[in-house]
Amino acid sequence: MKDYDDPNSGGEGADSAPDGYEDTVVEILSVGDEGDAEPQTSAGKSPSTNAEVRRLELQLEGERERMLRLRADFDNYRKRTERERAEIERYALSDALRELLPVVDNLERALAVPGAQGAAAEASDLRKGVEMIVRQFHELLKRYGLVPIAALGERFDPSVHEAVFQEESESVLAPTVSVELQRGYRLNERLLRPSLVKVAVPKETTDDDSEPDSSQ
Repeated sequence: MKDYDDPNSGGEGADSAPDGYEDTVVEILSVGDEGDAEPQTSAGKSPSTNAEVRRLELQLEGERERMLRLRADFDNYRKRTERERAEIERYALSDALRELLPVVDNLERALAVPGAQGAAAEASDLRKGVEMIVRQFHELLKRYGLVPIAALGERFDPSVHEAVFQEESESVLAPTVSVELQRGYRLNERLLRPSLVKVAVPKETTDDDSEPDSSQ
């Protein structure tokens, strides 16, 4: 009689697994792990990873644009500051030069006074000395950017000429400076003091002047 192993007995047959059992279990477990994992893209990255990368790229691009804007703002601020500083340097002496102008005015008035008849050589030497002082003053003022405004014989310009007197004249076709009472000056391109002038204006024509008398 052939002997059969009792499955309830503690024999060798109870502990041994069928052939291929372990390989089947490993395959089942691996399939389960693959089912739990996120789906992979063609590039080998999950959709969540791609979204995170895209978000970081957009954030980096935004930071780069913000940096470029900040750099442009800083360049504009630097250029504006340099222009303002240069402007301050060019016109820093405005008040001091304006206070010097009355001195030049008095010297020029002294030169404008005609000499007395029979004046001695001493008066001539005095005039030459004053003329030299005036020239030195003008050269000094010019070095600091102070330039006199042309007035006498020029067309009246209210932006640089201040009319003190006015008279009619037949010799002009437009308002013209006939007398310069006080010289005006520019500091670089800015008006420092207007010229005080007398203005000649065209004489107004009346009906009596323009039309002949028909009664004659």
